[in-house]
Order: sequence, then C-alpha cells, then structure tokens
Amino acid sequence: MDRLTATLTVLDYAAVAVFGATGALAAARRKHDIVTFGFFAAVTGVGGGTLRDLLIGAPVFWVGRPEYILVCLGAALAVWIVGPRRFRSRILVWLDAVGMAAYAVVGALKAQSLGVPPFSAVVMGVLTAAFGGVIRDVLAHEPSVLLQRELYVTPALAGAATFVVLGLIGVPVIPAGVAGFVVAFAIRAGAILLKWSLPGFGGPPPEDDCLPPPSP
Repeated sequence: MDRLTATLTVLDYAAVAVFGATGALAAARRKHDIVTFGFFAAVTGVGGGTLRDLLIGAPVFWVGRPEYILVCLGAALAVWIVGPRRFRSRILVWLDAVGMAAYAVVGALKAQSLGVPPFSAVVMGVLTAAFGGVIRDVLAHEPSVLLQRELYVTPALAGAATFVVLGLIGVPVIPAGVAGFVVAFAIRAGAILLKWSLPGFGGPPPEDDCLPPPSP
C-alpha cells in the first residue's frame, strides 16, 4: 500500500467514524432505539462518500468493504453506551465540524487519486463533507445545516481548495491534508463561536427562517 492509499484509508475511516457518531447523536436527541442509532450512524457516515463515488464513477467505497459500516455501527454503540446526555447538542456541533473538515480533504484526495481535475476535486470535497450532514438532518427532522446562516459549505470549500492548491504547488499529501483540515475546521469553529456568516441576498433573512412563508 503506497503512502497516498494509506493516507486516504486512515482519513476515510476517521471521517466515517466521526460523522457516524454525529448521526447517532442526532438519533439520541430524538430518543430513538439502538437500531435507529445504527441506521442514522451508517447513513450519515457513508452518505457523502457514496455521493462522491457515484458522481466520479468509482465503485462505492463501502459496498466491497463492509468494515466501513461496522465502524459506523461501532460509533453508534459507543454513543449509546457513553454519550453524555447533558452535552449531546454541543458535542454534535463540534463532531460535525471535525467530520466536515476531514471529509473535505478526504473527498478531494480520493477524487484526485482517480484522476479528477483539480476544480472538480474541490467540488467533490465539498459534496463529501456536506451531504452526510444533510441526510442526517433530514432523517432527524432537524433544520438543515445548509439553511443556517452560519458558515458550513464555505469551510468545506476553503479546506478542499487549500488541500488541492497546496498539492498543485508540490506540497506533500500529508502536510497539505493537515493544512486543509485546519483551514476548514478553523473557519467552521469561527462560525460556531463567533456566528460568522456571509452576507445574504437582499438584506437580512426573515426572523423565523430562511424559507418563504407558506401559501394561504
């Protein structure tokens, strides 16, 4: 196994585990049973990577390697056993930030390893980072992370772009990956702690939400 493949595998497992834990924590907030914990964890953990592989025409990564699903189920079991009840909401936010940052790099790295052009590799990093969280929020009937004013797609974009650009100028994979992760996580942390956001179209959003009111 060459260095690129080993790096991709380690990052992939770590990101799947973290995102799987966020899925299980979302199930915990809704007080679901252990089977639903596992389902949420699996769908959240592999959702973004599945979309990435389908778009770039690669074999879906977890189909031939079911250990990825086992990692998600292990994360769900860990949350079921030791998840601290009082801090689940905050843990979910920060674990999601870690998973998003890791998956932004993982998605771009895998796309590049299969010969995808740099710009498209950045897009694959963003989709990999964001799609699992979208699925989790839909399943848990939570407001989607994409509909909130806090930065979410932007950190993924910045992290994936940092990784790809550094690779283009000759920086080795591991330092470039670390830099991409740090950039994505730092921007997302600023959004969480300081409420960073980009200017919205046409002024401030409605007070209730970002969607138009229903028809009478």
